[in-house]
Amino acid sequence: MTDMTTTPEGDHEHQISTRKTTRRGGGDPATRGRTTIADGVVEKIAGLAARDVVGVHTMGSGLARTFGAVRDRVPGGSKSVSRGVKAEVGEVQTALDLEIVVDYGVSIADVAHAVRENVIAAVERMTGLEVVEVNIAVSDVKLPEEEEEEPEPRLQ
Repeated sequence: MTDMTTTPEGDHEHQISTRKTTRRGGGDPATRGRTTIADGVVEKIAGLAARDVVGVHTMGSGLARTFGAVRDRVPGGSKSVSRGVKAEVGEVQTALDLEIVVDYGVSIADVAHAVRENVIAAVERMTGLEVVEVNIAVSDVKLPEEEEEEPEPRLQ
């Protein structure tokens, strides 16, 4: 924007530049609003990260796996990556409870340690939340000779 100063006779005396800088919103863009992350988002991230660890056979208790297998067979149903994971999400922190089944022969302590590290790294990297705790419950051991437990189909 340029203002012109004139004399009473109408002559242009000089030109004064008064360019105004318009500042919209003010401040750092990161401070303009709030981001919320649903519990289910954190549960999915944690579930996928836990399944990536060698020695984790599956997630969830026997009952949850049975219901999950039935749900997976229903048309339109999808595999639940968050099965066996429960998250409590606050504004800046989260806490997780995981239930896993380990393969026979692995060190449960080593698997639990690796799961904890992998889950914390994935959740903190993807969400920016601080993971304050990851509680792991080992509900079963998958024996080599055990067949996968799948419910009998009700319809043929």
